[in-house]
Amino acid sequence: MQKALVVIDVQESFRQRSIWQATNNPDIADDVNALVRAARADGDLVVWVLHSEPGSGGVFDPESGHVHLLPELDYRQGEPLLVKTSINSFTTTNLAQLLTTHGVRELRVCGIRSEQCVETTTRIGADLGYEMTYVVDATATFPTPHPEAPADWTVAEVLADPRTKSAEDIVEHTAFVLAARGFARIATVAELTGTMTRS
Repeated sequence: MQKALVVIDVQESFRQRSIWQATNNPDIADDVNALVRAARADGDLVVWVLHSEPGSGGVFDPESGHVHLLPELDYRQGEPLLVKTSINSFTTTNLAQLLTTHGVRELRVCGIRSEQCVETTTRIGADLGYEMTYVVDATATFPTPHPEAPADWTVAEVLADPRTKSAEDIVEHTAFVLAARGFARIATVAELTGTMTRS
């Protein structure tokens, strides 16, 4: 079965937010690069996805200059680079068409944020009939403040609030639910980089 690795939103926009200092995986680029090298060695499609919010005036607005892959990522010219404006990677891109063209039925997903764009892409992909693998330690996220917390809190205030959900708890919960509800197999970078060429 033809496979694809989908790298979601590993982009400079996130590093421009103060909450980046509290990410659970500041070295996500290293994890993604390991997966990318293994995918290429196996002859699999590598698809890169960026998130864009045109006209928003924020760090995801193309006008900000931050809507680009982290420069340390091992992107190769000619590999598909899609730009989405929705939370999942399917709705506002031609990802499904691209995968069909390449005969892909199995997806391995990674990126930022674990419980948002990566999880939602995983769920949609499963609903569309793809065999999904969620590479848990090649995702990254941030502590999430309580819905009633002030929007202008500093990172220190967010972290000090006992109602804040830690990034580690969010990642653990996301992987648990995706596996328990049958949306995806949960895998690690070490597992896939050691077995990908033999799968």
